[in-house]
This record gives sequence, structure tokens and C-alpha cells, in this order.
Amino acid sequence: MSGDLERYLVVGPRVGLRPFTSGDAGEFTARAEESVALHRPWLFPPRTAEAYAAYAGALIEDPARAGFLVCEREEGGRIAGFLTINNIVHGAFRSGALGYGAFAHAAGRGLTGEALGLLLGYAFGPMGLHRLEANIQPGNAPSRALVRRAGFRLEGFSPAMLFIDGAWRDHERWAITDPCG
Repeated sequence: MSGDLERYLVVGPRVGLRPFTSGDAGEFTARAEESVALHRPWLFPPRTAEAYAAYAGALIEDPARAGFLVCEREEGGRIAGFLTINNIVHGAFRSGALGYGAFAHAAGRGLTGEALGLLLGYAFGPMGLHRLEANIQPGNAPSRALVRRAGFRLEGFSPAMLFIDGAWRDHERWAITDPCG
């Protein structure tokens, strides 16, 4: 599709990845609201303009974070989900922590898997990272399946690792390293 290479950082057959912008608040929060049943109890993306402004602002301004919207190329670029890399460390570590979510209308269609593959190429290429980690609650089978299909390996288990939804939650630690480096 013409213009996709200008619009997106990377493109695949069905999705393109682009950075978060402040102008995406309306669509993002509407999609998050539609997806509450899908996301709970694992994920809590912003559902108000104010919460989105804080969330996207941190992804845009903080050099230790990067955020990418997963957009459907054949649907006029509508937002299908999001990917984030947090706690980015350069130097000898060159690592980050992966976050992600699909919106309800896109769930189960393979769009997040395609987007994750694109992100890995971007993270290990232009971003210069060597390792990405994904911390997943053991009961979140779809999330575990997503990273497994992308080539992540299970590296360990951390009890009471992250404070989510009012409690400290156990997490499995999954990771992938740059296959070229």
C-alpha cells in the first residue's frame, strides 16, 4: 500500500508498527474500553484521555521506554493493539522488558504475533538491543503461547514479582536474544 513506509516504522503483510502519539487518545481509549473483558485480570491499558496522556507521554518522552501501536494496514490503520519495551538499558546489557496487548476486535487473528515478529526485527536492528524479556503470569496461557511462538524461551519463575490489580503476582520470565548477535 502506498505511503505505508512513510506512515510506519516497519510493515508486515497485515500490520504496521508506528509510535504512540498524543492524537491517538480517542481511538486507543475506546478500543481499551471495548476490551476490558479480554484484558482482565492481566492487563490494564488506559481508558481515559488523562490516563492515556500520562501513559503515552512516558512512552514518547522517556528514553528507557518505547511504545508501538499495532495498526491494521487494510483497515485504514485502525489500532489493533500495542507493544512496549520498558526498562531499556544500553551499554553491555542492551536489554528491555516487553509488554503487549491486543484489542478485542483483533484478538485471535494473529495480528499481535505478526507485530511481535516485526518488533523483534526492529528491536534487534535499529534499536540496537540484544535481549528482550517478557514477564507473564502463569495463568495467562494466550500470552505464554504468543511469546513461545515468537521464539522466547522460559528462563525462570519469580514469586510475587509485580504488583498488579491490587496484589503481588507470580510471573514466569521468558526471554529472547538477537539470533544475529
